[in-house]
Amino acid sequence: MSIADTASPTPAKTRWTAQWKELFDEVIDAKLCTGCAGCVIACPHDVIGYNHSEGEYKPFHLEDELGPTDCTHGQKGCTSCTRACPRFRGWENEANEHLFDADRAPDEMSGIYSDILLTRASEDMVLRMGQDGGLVSALLIWAMDEGYIDGALVSYLDGEAGDWKATPGVATNRDEILAAAGSRYTYSANTLAFDEAVERGLKKLALVGMSCQSSIPPVMWHRKIGKVSKPIVFNIGLLCSKTFDDSIFEELFWAKYRLRKQDMVKMNIKGVFQIWMRDGSYHEVNLKECHAWTREGCTHCPDFAAEHADISCGGIGENADWTLTVVRTELGREIMNRMIAAGAIEARPGDDDPGAIALMHKLAAKSRQRWPQWAAGEVRLGLPEKKPARAG
Repeated sequence: MSIADTASPTPAKTRWTAQWKELFDEVIDAKLCTGCAGCVIACPHDVIGYNHSEGEYKPFHLEDELGPTDCTHGQKGCTSCTRACPRFRGWENEANEHLFDADRAPDEMSGIYSDILLTRASEDMVLRMGQDGGLVSALLIWAMDEGYIDGALVSYLDGEAGDWKATPGVATNRDEILAAAGSRYTYSANTLAFDEAVERGLKKLALVGMSCQSSIPPVMWHRKIGKVSKPIVFNIGLLCSKTFDDSIFEELFWAKYRLRKQDMVKMNIKGVFQIWMRDGSYHEVNLKECHAWTREGCTHCPDFAAEHADISCGGIGENADWTLTVVRTELGREIMNRMIAAGAIEARPGDDDPGAIALMHKLAAKSRQRWPQWAAGEVRLGLPEKKPARAG
């Protein structure tokens, strides 16, 4: 008898059977749902809707007469919604395995990456219209010009409403990319623009989204969801500790400070909530005052650093007009190297601002602490855990 005959058989892969009922019970009802809308765009039967209203930002089952957890398609074997969810069960390890063929180490609180840079757009207009260096706008414009993408899932301000309501949209040219520039700090599930992009015949999409949204593509790819994952070929993640409910404009900024959202022209967060008004005035609001309007979907989100994007970026640190840029994947390195060589962006070593890197790691660890101990344990890897109190 040979060694091969006596070796243990390779364990068969467990068949994926989880459907909407499990997603509702384990993610939505358990308050792990970030409102990323991955399940909405993945549903092949169009029975999952999305509630955009204040205090919600959640998916729901459209066939409400059956009850919130009852999906007849799921009972017949459809598993698309759970395959697309970046908070369902072992999502972090699965995304890491797909992107990096490795799990995150305990000291990699900001996720796996190859380099950290400080970058900014070389073109003055892109720099001025963008936020904190304008890297995202520069990335999209260059990637579109070079044929990497033919469209991008982004967010726009709802101009017809005359306010700061962020809405998902598709950018297919330079002007549309620049129109989407700037930070909102309220939530837009940019993935919801996916159907519009497909209807317009776009084949190669960039996704620009909060950290929770940037985990959707690799999770879908790993779980082999099918054709819905294929058009998203470039993934740009935004460093994000939280977003705020839209009601903050009326209930705090207007009620206390008499700052009308219709008159705001720019906002940023640099230790305080910064607001620039149309009349040229500038105002600061203490972030502690804003905490009460933290969106529910952010309260358990563990990912500050957009750990599953090709490139993660944000405006933290002392360099206000530079973007802290975390390069994670081979595609991210290729695009960054080519842009630097072409002069499309300026780049400096991230070590030029060690405080920004330290702050990113600190905020990443702080965000991971929000992930419940009863949920997927690998997400809390590296955090000091309290030992249970000794009885007696």
